[in-house]
Amino acid sequence: MKSLSTHEALIYAMVTTSAADHAMSAAEFSRIRSTLALLPCFEGFVGDVSAIAQHCVQTLSEDHGIDSILDAIDVALTPPLKETAYALAVDVAAADVSVKQEELVFLEMMEDRFEIDKLVVAAIERSARVRHRRAGL
Repeated sequence: MKSLSTHEALIYAMVTTSAADHAMSAAEFSRIRSTLALLPCFEGFVGDVSAIAQHCVQTLSEDHGIDSILDAIDVALTPPLKETAYALAVDVAAADVSVKQEELVFLEMMEDRFEIDKLVVAAIERSARVRHRRAGL
């Protein structure tokens, strides 16, 4: 697998979460696109998100694809940006309201591989639940 830029690594984290259940919903892809437009970590990004997503999904289909992706993300990101990648992945998983088991497994893999502190994980997940709560709940 090729080395990833910082932006590509963050996008791979989101796309892999979305594709973990072998389907990328419109809501998830919309969340990825809006994230690229809104967050400071994507300032200066000029790539083709569709092409990056396609390459990521292709890599996932290869033997040991998920491990290759996690390795590439790990190399491309600093520890603080690994937390950002985890937070972005949680937001994509939450875009469909119900998080699928495959997405949870990938999130756990990220948490373990990137050695994200348990309290940080809990805070990220709690903030995602609060942000994605539906009106009337």
